[in-house]
Amino acid sequence: MLDHIAIQVNDIAASAAFYDAVLAPLGGERKKQYGQNISFGVTGHPLWLVPTAPTSDPAPARELHIAFAAADRSAVDAFHAAALAVGAEVLHAPRLWPEYHEAYYGAFVRDPDGNNVEAVCHHGP
Repeated sequence: MLDHIAIQVNDIAASAAFYDAVLAPLGGERKKQYGQNISFGVTGHPLWLVPTAPTSDPAPARELHIAFAAADRSAVDAFHAAALAVGAEVLHAPRLWPEYHEAYYGAFVRDPDGNNVEAVCHHGP
C-alpha cells in the first residue's frame, strides 16, 4: 500500500551513511538525490531522507519505527552487524519473536536521529 515515506533527519550526511551501511545487506542502496533529499531502495524510491526545517523553537522529535524486509535470516544478521559497525545503538539483537508469529526473525537498532529501525524476515531458515 505504501509507495514511499520521507523521514526528517538532523544531519543528512550522517543519516545517509547509516542507511548506506544498514540497507546494503538487504539489497538497498541510494537511488537518487534531489537537492538535499536522498532516496534509498531496492527498486523505486521507498525511503527518502529529508533535512529537518530549521526553527527557532524545535519541537521534540517523535520516534518513528520503520521495518525493512530481509530476504532471509542471514540478511537480518548482516543488517545488525552493519549497524554495529557504524556505532548504532542496538535495541534488540537478532532473534525470533514468536509473540508476533512463529517465524518472525528481527533485529532493531536506532538510527542517528533515534528512530527505531528494524530488519525482519517472516519465514524460517
